[in-house]
Amino acid sequence: MHAITVTDQGTQISYSIDDVTRYHGPGFPGDVAHAFKVLERALPQLGEPGSVERRDIVVATAHTGPGVRDTFEMVTRAVTENRFTVDSALERNDRGATLERYVFELSYRDRKVRLEIREGFVTDEFIALARQPERTAEEEARLTYLKQEMADRLLAAPAEAVYDVVNG
Repeated sequence: MHAITVTDQGTQISYSIDDVTRYHGPGFPGDVAHAFKVLERALPQLGEPGSVERRDIVVATAHTGPGVRDTFEMVTRAVTENRFTVDSALERNDRGATLERYVFELSYRDRKVRLEIREGFVTDEFIALARQPERTAEEEARLTYLKQEMADRLLAAPAEAVYDVVNG
């Protein structure tokens, strides 16, 4: 598994998916995998490998998931330093309920990159169950399965296959 490498005051720090999962916990493995893939895809667009200062990265997304938030917090400290924003205006409603919130904009100094999920990594069933306000025990078990299945699918693919760079 690849690592995400950033710098903090010139010192390189690398994070594996296992590091981020331990920080977040087991609740939202798909969210963690999405944010990990976003970082794998975006960081090379923002600077030389391993050279991007983590505390200069600004993140805006339409995604509201706690695993996404925690991944960006661990790697960039953007949440506690007020450089992480959930912005519903970024939603791509024209892409439908399944894909609309998988939009991420990362800025670093004078560079900005916008990423959007490709089809095939998020299922309609997952979105429907995740957004359902009340679930039976059976539905909750199915959702737990779908979260891990999505995480496994994401992590098995290269970041370039998961997220398109829309501009940057």
